[in-house]
Amino acid sequence: KLLSVEQSEGQGAKVRRSIGGSSLRNFDPFLLLDEFRVGKPAGFPDHPHRGFETVTYMLPNSKGKFAHQDFAGHSGVIGAGDLQWMTAGRGIVHSEMPANNDISHGLQLWVNLAAKEKMCEPSYQELPATKVPVITVDGVTARVIAGSALGVVSPVYTRTPTHYVHFEMQPHTQLHQPIPAQWNAFVYVLNGSATFGDENQKAIVSDAHHTLTLSAEPQQTGLSVHTSDKAVSFVLIAGKPIGEPVVQHGPFVMNTREEISRAISDYQNQRNGFERAREWESKRA
Repeated sequence: KLLSVEQSEGQGAKVRRSIGGSSLRNFDPFLLLDEFRVGKPAGFPDHPHRGFETVTYMLPNSKGKFAHQDFAGHSGVIGAGDLQWMTAGRGIVHSEMPANNDISHGLQLWVNLAAKEKMCEPSYQELPATKVPVITVDGVTARVIAGSALGVVSPVYTRTPTHYVHFEMQPHTQLHQPIPAQWNAFVYVLNGSATFGDENQKAIVSDAHHTLTLSAEPQQTGLSVHTSDKAVSFVLIAGKPIGEPVVQHGPFVMNTREEISRAISDYQNQRNGFERAREWESKRA
């Protein structure tokens, strides 16, 4: 298991990096998972992306809200329990900044796209908390961001097949969540403690801010979790590996160095998807 230590990112923001750090650079198809706590004047001012998707999930306990703006005129505010699934595709320039004076607490996941999808048109899927499927069974609550859990299915379309579920388990409860065979999957614990695995898996006790990567062996088709005296809150994220080369330069993720050079040139010269960056600047609250 891997402990995520708080570090600085963006403009004065503090994050705990799960996937995407030096110990776990990427985990096909996932490029990054950050747990963020951000308050004014910190944030993530104007910056570009190409070649992947960003998934921002505001945790249900977040008092802060995040304002999003991009160079195509799209803008919005997300708060506690809300979800934004952004496909950057061939190019987006946007900002993500606090929208009120409270601390925003959430997760941002980066999902890679296959070569055939990397230059698609940018798009958004946004779900307010009231539209994110939530179910509670025998002391286990699942918020289904993508995929399915406990019999409910998220409406989110995933270009790269992905399951993403936020589980909250009361003390002395248990869970078995199916995972498609040979998918890569990991757990990030937000708070509390639980035992992950059973007699057929290597069981590990894990607590807050730790990441556990799960076996992708064909016989491993799910995750068993049980709690003892403590409750636990964690996300389980699983995806179908793309199996292509990953070349990353900051906010650009492509398959070759030549494509990265082209992405940098396109952004600097405002072309091939970045034309609208020429005159655009986000409006600060």
